[in-house]
Amino acid sequence: MSNITVGISDWALSKKTEDTIITYSLGSCLGVTVYDAQAHVGGMVHCQLPSCSTEDKTKAIQNPAMFVDTGVSLLFQKFFDAGGHKSRMVVKAAGCAAILDANGFFRIGERNVTLFRKLLWKNGILLNGSEVGGDVSRTLVLNMATGKTFIRSKGEEREI
Repeated sequence: MSNITVGISDWALSKKTEDTIITYSLGSCLGVTVYDAQAHVGGMVHCQLPSCSTEDKTKAIQNPAMFVDTGVSLLFQKFFDAGGHKSRMVVKAAGCAAILDANGFFRIGERNVTLFRKLLWKNGILLNGSEVGGDVSRTLVLNMATGKTFIRSKGEEREI
């Protein structure tokens, strides 16, 4: 088995059953997985900010995975290019916590998940599972052999 680590503002895609795609430290960031069991393709993105890409197009071009609007779109496009199909896609999300923002001033996590849900709604895509919000950091794991998505947090692991 090999691990593919997705860093902050990063993404990955795989068609190999021996792969596990994983991202760490999902605080206010949004982590999204997508999987198609028939095409056996899956991927993950770790987006840091909601949609500053509309304000700073240079950053969005240099690193589209940094932003929810461009990062999720990029992941979905690469997924479709690799043979994934919209009618079979399983989409899951994690993160968007209020960490280091106790007063709710920045609300980055809240803004990330709101934009993500709007993006799904606008494109007619269903969210099949999520663990978002709260005040804990999470690790997100996609097992390419099974298509199952797991959350690790506070010493526990659970499937979403």
